[in-house]
Amino acid sequence: MVVKKNMGRAKSVIVVLFALGFFLATYNLVSMIMHNRASSSGGWVADGLEWFDPVIKMPRKVKGSTNYNSKFHVALTATDAAYSQWQCRIMYYWYRKMKDMPGSDMGKFTRILHSGKPDQLMDEIPTFVVDPLPEGLDRGYIVLNRPWAFVQWLEKADIEEEYILMAEPDHIFVNPLAILPSESQPAGFPFFYIKPVENEKIIRKFYPEKGPLTDVDPIGNSPVIIQKSLLKEIAPTWVNVSLRMKDDPETDKAFGWVLEMYAYAVASALHGVRHILRKDFMLQGELTYGKIGEWRFDKRSCLMGPPPKNLPLPPPGVPESVVWLVKMVNEATANIPGWDNLNRS
Repeated sequence: MVVKKNMGRAKSVIVVLFALGFFLATYNLVSMIMHNRASSSGGWVADGLEWFDPVIKMPRKVKGSTNYNSKFHVALTATDAAYSQWQCRIMYYWYRKMKDMPGSDMGKFTRILHSGKPDQLMDEIPTFVVDPLPEGLDRGYIVLNRPWAFVQWLEKADIEEEYILMAEPDHIFVNPLAILPSESQPAGFPFFYIKPVENEKIIRKFYPEKGPLTDVDPIGNSPVIIQKSLLKEIAPTWVNVSLRMKDDPETDKAFGWVLEMYAYAVASALHGVRHILRKDFMLQGELTYGKIGEWRFDKRSCLMGPPPKNLPLPPPGVPESVVWLVKMVNEATANIPGWDNLNRS
């Protein structure tokens, strides 16, 4: 993290943890399409058929439960790497602190583990294990597993809430979070670096002349609060579009580490879904890649194990939000049992 003087404090409900550099970067891919075709186990399967329609259609219209539950289920996808584990532990700590506070509509929590096998956090964090994409398909772009993980979880898990918050390991709840969507529209956070209109040539490869480019929201899948039934319809298309984008060299080069975010935005537009854009959904800092300030903490320096307890606070004069974040990390690491030795690769 690089200290910047202009970030300030916002009335946010989620703050990105270690926002500077919170995605991996790399990437190429082979062609593979996820089709709605029943396998022997009744699940989604992959094949190499020629792609002609980006919209995956569910076999039947998915309806919401008759037992309406206005709470939302917190779901984040993760791997079993130490880098992912320690972030999940901090995120879950703050979820538990905020869940039952006044004004909260937060329901249950699931870490969707797409490493294909249980790990050492199964007893600490509620976890649902799903399969990764076939070996080599993500070609180092690990978040390509995210949409496929959601497809599997939505199909197989028993989820009682009517809404889902798609979150990520490097998010921290700073306030109890209420339901943000309207009855018919999900809510998402607008990212300043997701610019569908400025990438018309590329977006039109995957979103043909179905409507104006402004129908593609400037968002990723996270943070988004969405009805469970609606996400079940979008998620398979999200897989399909992600894989096709990754398979296109021009798109892969242009979108890089945010490719899967664009894929969610396009998949939503293909289903005619628009999001309520909530700038107060998350506190977002300025991107400062390659710069080093007088004080710095980079989460990517902790790839093999967790950061130490009691991180030093930033020097005087830095934005209050940065100080706030470091204090929240320190509180979590001081109170999570076995912090120093549990999740090391």
